Amino acid sequence: MGLTLVEKIISEHAGKTVHAGELVISKVDVTAVQDGTGPLTVQEFKKLGKDKLNNPDRTILFIDHASPSPRKELSNTHMVLRNFHKEYGAVLSDVGAGVCHQRLVEDFVNPGEILIGADSHTCTSGALGAFATGMGSTDIAVGMALGKTWLKVPQTFKIVVNGKFRNGVCSKDLMLYFIGTIGADGATYKALEFTGDTIEDMTMSERFTLANMAVEAGAKCGLFIADNKTKAFLEERGRGDKFRQILPDKDAVYERVIEINAQDVPHTVSCPHTVDNTRSVDELKDIKVNQVYVGTCTNGRIEDLRVVADILKNNKVHEDVRMLICPASKNVYKQALQEGLIDIFVDANASVLPPGCGPCVGVHAGILGDGEVCLATQNRNFQGRMGNTKGYIYLASPYVAAYTALRGYISAE
Repeated sequence: MGLTLVEKIISEHAGKTVHAGELVISKVDVTAVQDGTGPLTVQEFKKLGKDKLNNPDRTILFIDHASPSPRKELSNTHMVLRNFHKEYGAVLSDVGAGVCHQRLVEDFVNPGEILIGADSHTCTSGALGAFATGMGSTDIAVGMALGKTWLKVPQTFKIVVNGKFRNGVCSKDLMLYFIGTIGADGATYKALEFTGDTIEDMTMSERFTLANMAVEAGAKCGLFIADNKTKAFLEERGRGDKFRQILPDKDAVYERVIEINAQDVPHTVSCPHTVDNTRSVDELKDIKVNQVYVGTCTNGRIEDLRVVADILKNNKVHEDVRMLICPASKNVYKQALQEGLIDIFVDANASVLPPGCGPCVGVHAGILGDGEVCLATQNRNFQGRMGNTKGYIYLASPYVAAYTALRGYISAE
């Protein structure tokens, strides 16, 4: 019986051939925490009585969720991570460096590896052909101490996408469309293996978006076959020697195969208060917005900012709209500066935030007022996500976000 992509990667790390449904002990290549989950991980690690990390060079501490800190309580939790970095030699990604998931794909994760992180969107790195998944703080502490973890090998859904998207439609629309079809719990604890000519044609940025939102369908991970685009990305980041290709077997056993025609995917929006509450943009043109947010680990990459800049250039954000733009990392920010994108945003009356999670998690930098509506490129819109249970969040692509900011209502033109 052939193996799926996730079964092959886990088999390598478990030291034996494994199949979906098995419980295994697996080696771990990279462990990661952020400032929301990290302090608890540090606490649990110290309870284990270990005097050193299993692999400090690949244990990464990210300060990104409240970056820079808006409150003394959060500043104190940041100190916990900084002190742990100094004491144990873990890598620290401090304020302004960027969102953990973007930083992980930029500098830390390679094809065929296993990454576990104390954040649900750790699955973003699956676009590199790695098994990347989120776990609880205690599990991450054990991984940091032992370089191993336990897990159940997930069943795999094969997602086959073929054809060309309509004008302006992108991978974010595809993922929202898919989640709207399958449901927010439709792939619980499954691996999503993305394939098809549409996927092959996608940039790495678009693939990161799909992998990032795998968890929004309940999935354990989202995986892609590493190819020449993966190799080029790694070479640009100085890791070309880390490229390797792992292929699923031709007779691999999938629990389900889902086929999608890219031409059928419209500009798609998730409406409050669940990601699977999806509509096409054409159904939502009477929805006025107060805030538009472009950024996050889902759509804060340079390709996303270019899309927005092309639409905003020589235009002004609607007078009733606050537009916030947050590059996903320092590298993205610098590139946006070099390409003149920041000038375009500022000239259009948008506000540019420092690299990080920004208002996505509702801690600072864009919390909604009572009854306010925000259209955002982030990955979640549950009630209270942006800091106010009386706010309303719609999720969309950067393309839709840019036009919405100009029009003052949800629009894709």
